[in-house]
Amino acid sequence: MSLTLTPIKSIPLIRHGDDLADILVSAMRTTDIQLQDGDILVLAQKIVSKAEGRTVNLATVTPSEKAMELAPQTEKDPRLIELILQESNEILRTRPGAIIVEHRLGFVCANAGIDHSNVSPETFEVFKDLEGLKVEDWVLLLPENPDHSAAQIRQKIEAATGAHIGVLIIDSHGRAWREGTVGIAIGVSGLPGLVDLRGQPDLFGFKLQITQVGAADELAAAASLMMGQAAEGTPAVHVRGFPYPLRKGKLGELLRPKEQDLFR
Repeated sequence: MSLTLTPIKSIPLIRHGDDLADILVSAMRTTDIQLQDGDILVLAQKIVSKAEGRTVNLATVTPSEKAMELAPQTEKDPRLIELILQESNEILRTRPGAIIVEHRLGFVCANAGIDHSNVSPETFEVFKDLEGLKVEDWVLLLPENPDHSAAQIRQKIEAATGAHIGVLIIDSHGRAWREGTVGIAIGVSGLPGLVDLRGQPDLFGFKLQITQVGAADELAAAASLMMGQAAEGTPAVHVRGFPYPLRKGKLGELLRPKEQDLFR
């Protein structure tokens, strides 16, 4: 068994309204990748968010009273805090430089996943008149519904190529119990998020009692290594050799129920 991850080259800077499925099919032709049944495409959240117009300039945001209250505690721009509040179900922790929230999509993350890196007005056309809007004030929100985004991209690529594939949308998150960010799945379509191995025998015939594998997150972490975190310009990775059968999947499989979350 082998797992092969290949960066997909020749993907341009993505703009609002771009058709990611068409761009990926064209880029795979350029990279000489022929899709096969069982292959998976892993996409960085940023290109999905940009294509969907999830960019906001802070100059257009009016902070609420709650945002103004949190600004000195977190040492953050109150306009950014307002966006974090809008994208969150609940604030869990705060400290200077970070706000830990339950995102409206259900997972726990810092700053509601809102990011400044690799965002500039040249990559989208949300506003016709950019005069007076500072480049450093542009931020990017997570996709509105990453599972739906992944499904749409998958279905269009399958129709264009005839291959039965999976699509994974990933982001970089920290973890409660370790330093460093890792790639995790935030949108899943056509592959399992969680693989339940309970009841299967180990090497000595004992049946596994609690083992469930976060397969989508494991793959997300591997693909994130290929993408990089800075100026690498590799927002999509082709995967062949995923060790589990493809099936319908969703982000919700990976989300731990609140009553079982010992870190809250």
